[in-house]
Amino acid sequence: MGKDFAAMECSNRSGNATLAAVSDPARRIWLQGGLGVATAALLAPLAGCALPAAGNARIGFTGVPASTADRVTVPPGYEAHVLARWGEPVGLAGAMPAFRDDLSNTAEEQAQQLGMHHDGMAYFALDGQRGLLVINHEYTDEGMLHTGGMAPWTLEKVRKSQAAHGLSVVEVAFDGRQWQLVRPSPFARRITARTPCRLAGPAAGHRLLRTAADPEGRTVLGTLNNCAGSATPWGTYLAGEENFNFYFAGGPRRDADQLRWGMTDEAWFRWNEHDARFDARQHPNEFHRFGWIVEVDPMDPTAAPVKRTALGRGVHEGAWVAATRAGRAVLYSGEDARFEYLYKFVSAGRIAPASPGRTAAQANRTLLDHGTLYVARFDADGTGRWLPLVHGEGPLTAMTGFADQGEVLVKTRQASDLLGATRMDRPEWMAIDAARATVYCTLTNNTARGQAGQPGVDAANPRANNVMGQVIRWTEDGDLDATRFRWDHLLLAGDPANARPEARGNIRGDLFACPDGLMLDARGLLWIQTDASASALNQGELQRLGNNQMLACDPATGEVRRFLTGPVHCEISGATMAPDGRTLFVNIQHPGEPASDRSAPHEVMKYSTWPDGGRPRSATLAIRRIDGGPVGT
Repeated sequence: MGKDFAAMECSNRSGNATLAAVSDPARRIWLQGGLGVATAALLAPLAGCALPAAGNARIGFTGVPASTADRVTVPPGYEAHVLARWGEPVGLAGAMPAFRDDLSNTAEEQAQQLGMHHDGMAYFALDGQRGLLVINHEYTDEGMLHTGGMAPWTLEKVRKSQAAHGLSVVEVAFDGRQWQLVRPSPFARRITARTPCRLAGPAAGHRLLRTAADPEGRTVLGTLNNCAGSATPWGTYLAGEENFNFYFAGGPRRDADQLRWGMTDEAWFRWNEHDARFDARQHPNEFHRFGWIVEVDPMDPTAAPVKRTALGRGVHEGAWVAATRAGRAVLYSGEDARFEYLYKFVSAGRIAPASPGRTAAQANRTLLDHGTLYVARFDADGTGRWLPLVHGEGPLTAMTGFADQGEVLVKTRQASDLLGATRMDRPEWMAIDAARATVYCTLTNNTARGQAGQPGVDAANPRANNVMGQVIRWTEDGDLDATRFRWDHLLLAGDPANARPEARGNIRGDLFACPDGLMLDARGLLWIQTDASASALNQGELQRLGNNQMLACDPATGEVRRFLTGPVHCEISGATMAPDGRTLFVNIQHPGEPASDRSAPHEVMKYSTWPDGGRPRSATLAIRRIDGGPVGT
């Protein structure tokens, strides 16, 4: 999310160890001239895997310079085509309202159009030239969405805001020259903050999930703040529900549970003023029905989205899944909040194949409902453990406030507090190298690090007032379902020209700050996207880094090269490739977003006129080499 919600997101008051407390400063890994002996030792046992050998020149494009221009820049020999803008019809048969530049589209029309603020996405192939894109719409800027912004704030505006949240499923096709939206399409779909979603897994039907409108606790109206997204091996899509706490008003008498989850007196999004279910004083359990990982079958527009409670509740950036050698699903997730946790889920069953009359998605409809959820503990010697979040094990009993496994999952944060898990610095996107049993994770930044009353610096988090962020990685001891791992840092973001040592970083190559989006491509390149807030871009210690950008990193050498720069005040978020590797889809989120209060009417075109020279709009890009070769080579 482009805004800085630091004061609202930092709610972990537990005494658990942090990376600051468990890390040995002697273990710092600096990438000056290379990854060093520690990294070589990490990768050496796996050199025979399918990815390219260390030392091969895998980044083949010419890097682009940092930019403050209001445009998208890609390397020489590449072209970027705007494919899917906020407000375009998704392609529902008989319902394709055009976007109105004066913002007069109704809530009903918005529910038939691509939502606002594109974020995570994934591509699902239909054939060699056609596929589906599933796109998250993280949140809304009301001044950019409504005529007059929030003045006045009405039920219709709340409904339009809710309709601009959620996910879009669009069909796309390559015509030999460029990609186009296919409309109408039988797969076209909008999932909004009012779409019925099914609850599944151990917490479904739990007393903490029951409301007056849903006394059985099994159907939730809507999904929201959907940030990162990913595809599963069985052909479904996973979306995280991130800052759901910003949507609820708790009043001054919030209880300990609501405070632990960062609920505030007044809701940031103010839906509660016209939709009572977001008033936690009236409907306290509605708060528990968000913060889950949502699974969607993009090939079946009639299948309800499913909130998988076995994966735990949290301020989920997203979830990423791979298969063990034995065929079990292993899913990693984290919370994009200061001093929160990293999780892993291992399925009890094995991934089932498709069969006659049954797709793989249908064959695995309960796979993520049964298994073991773990939380990470990072130890000082560079190893770590996955601690099981299982009712009845260790302190997770009725005596400590957990009546059953459902309550452990609803209160995943509190359970992790009790287990002594390591408090992390805003873990966001992840990328899994299944062949090497290695996982990469972006830690975007943490300006609270080292501040009064907060954890101090160390090898793993070596900078006070960390405005720059870093990329951490760990390798499981054996297969992905192991309960122990080894960890280090791939890189620390920053600019060596900064006066403050904590803001210099150790990047080998093109500079950046605030890593967020992450994708590992089939050739082994790690693609990094950045999200510095509009209030911080091109100022202070970020003044020489330009607009938000996308870069490629060779994990074997540590080289980083800038591939793309975005327009003014945007975030680069969401990346997925066509199966042949010749098209890279990337999202440009909230170009022109103001740094000031979101409730004020946006001054149209003050900051950005991307992509069309008029009103700024989030959009999906299709990026290709002009000669049709593989992207990145």
